[in-house]
Parts: sequence; structure tokens; C-alpha cells
Amino acid sequence: MSDTKSAFIAIVGRPNVGKSSILNKILGEKIAIVSSKPQTTRTRIMGVLTEENSQLVFIDTPGLHKPKNELDRFMLRSINESVAGVDLCVLVVEADRAVSEEERQLCEKFASLGLPAVLAINKIDTVQDKTVIASQIAVFSELYDFSAVVPCSAQTGDGIEILKKEMRSLAPEGDFMFDEDTLTDQPERVLAGEMIREKLLRLLEREVPHGTAVLIEKMKERRTVKSEELDSQGESIIDIDATIYCEKASHKGIIIGKGGSMLKRIGTYARQDMERFFGCKVNLQIWVKVKEDWRNRESVLRTLGYELDQSEE
Repeated sequence: MSDTKSAFIAIVGRPNVGKSSILNKILGEKIAIVSSKPQTTRTRIMGVLTEENSQLVFIDTPGLHKPKNELDRFMLRSINESVAGVDLCVLVVEADRAVSEEERQLCEKFASLGLPAVLAINKIDTVQDKTVIASQIAVFSELYDFSAVVPCSAQTGDGIEILKKEMRSLAPEGDFMFDEDTLTDQPERVLAGEMIREKLLRLLEREVPHGTAVLIEKMKERRTVKSEELDSQGESIIDIDATIYCEKASHKGIIIGKGGSMLKRIGTYARQDMERFFGCKVNLQIWVKVKEDWRNRESVLRTLGYELDQSEE
């Protein structure tokens, strides 16, 4: 009998309920991008938390929504595949919000799979009258027999430790699947690209950021020339070349901004995040190119790292 426990856990829910924020709070490190706009997460982001004798492997999924293009259909398949291959799910809902049709569908999915699930009611810090949360719990409890219900706030951290405790208690016995110091399975290039895309989401308005994608063309670490001020190894610098793809020439102009002002802001904020995460200086160069209707072009989606299901072509 193993003295360790491990579990694959899918974090699911509607767009913009705080799934990525909860994942980042649980891990104590930002690996999933966050913005106030829906459909921020496009791929399955995996985060790993190893504490005491338990290892929890989280899959942060895109928000459940009706597909409008090939990229949306890829995201929907990503959710279904995630739910079908895990030990338990965390359904994240927003406090004081009526049950949506998408949330009902997820509860039906849990039931069909006989899957243990935890209900995380996020953003409780935004609700003054806490009695509405009790009513919300009653409604969701009629839809599915959740293993635990945890009101929480990714913003303040309230309830996050309780949420982790509940998930550890549900994890089956088993060996760790990753080294204990593993934080994520995402390649550094993917993380760098997501940091740039987050700035697009935060700084640009309306439909422009959703029609953008980021490809890291080059990422290479080098050492500066030794000097008396630095240690014998010199200083580490990562050179990153990135391309932002957008769907219209008019969008390219918006992303670049007057005199390159917007692109400079995007690059500055992204570079600051990269330097914090990678722990060294970053030399970031960004270009903007137009690829019309890229969200419906499978060849482009593959180039950008979206692995489409061969059986669905």
C-alpha cells in the first residue's frame, strides 16, 4: 500500500469565473494568464502542487462556451478530454450567479462519468449578503452530489486552504507522477507566449485581443561577458523573439499603436513578468503580422501549438 496520494484534477466552469486565478492561488505562482475578458485560457494548462504526502496535478481548462470557429471547437474538445481523464473535478462558479445551462451540462457530465467533484464558489469577497451563497449551494446540490462545497476567493485567498484540504482528502493512494519540485508541464516558450497574450487581453479593447495569437520564434539563454561587478559566470540573459498574429490590418495598427506606443507597453509589461518568472534579464523583441481568419485555418492553428484531434478533421 502506497503512503503517498496523487490525483489529476480538472478545473472547469464558465468563462471568467476565476478558474485560472484559483489555480495560480493554489500553486502560489502565476502559471496561467488572467484577465477580465472571457475565454482567456485556450489550452489545458497543467500545474502541479506537491505538499506533505500528496501530489495534485491540476488541469486548467478553457471556459465552456458555444463554439464559433475552429479554435473554439478545439477548446471545447479540450474540456471534454480533460473531464474524461481525471480523478476528480473542481467546478468553479461565481458567487451570487444563477446556474447556467453550461453548468448544468457539466453536472450531467460528472454524473455520467460517476466522477467525484468539488464545488468552488469563487468571488465571495464581492458579495455583501452571505445568505445568497447558502441558497446557491442548495441549488447546485440538487444538480449533483458534490463531494465538498467550498466558498472561496482567489482574490483574497479565503477558503483556498480548505479547498486544497478537500482535494487532498479525495486523492486516491498512488505514487507521485512528477518530481516534487515540478510546478508545470508547460514549456518555457508557451509560458512566455502566454505572458504576452495576457498583456494583449488586458490592454486592448473589444474583439481585437481574441483575434490574436502569439508565437515564440526564438528563445535562447546566453551569458554576458565577465566583468568585475559580476560573478565569474557572467550574467544570464534570455533572448526572446515573438510574433503577434492578428486577423486584420486595422488590428495590427491598434496593437502597434501611435508611434509604436501600444506595442512598447505590451512588451514592457510582458518582459517584467518574464524576468520575475525566469529569474534573469530578458531581451524581448516583438513583431506583429496579419494572418486573416487564422482561427479557422487548421494549418495555422497547428503552427501556433493547438493540437487538433485527427479524428475530427
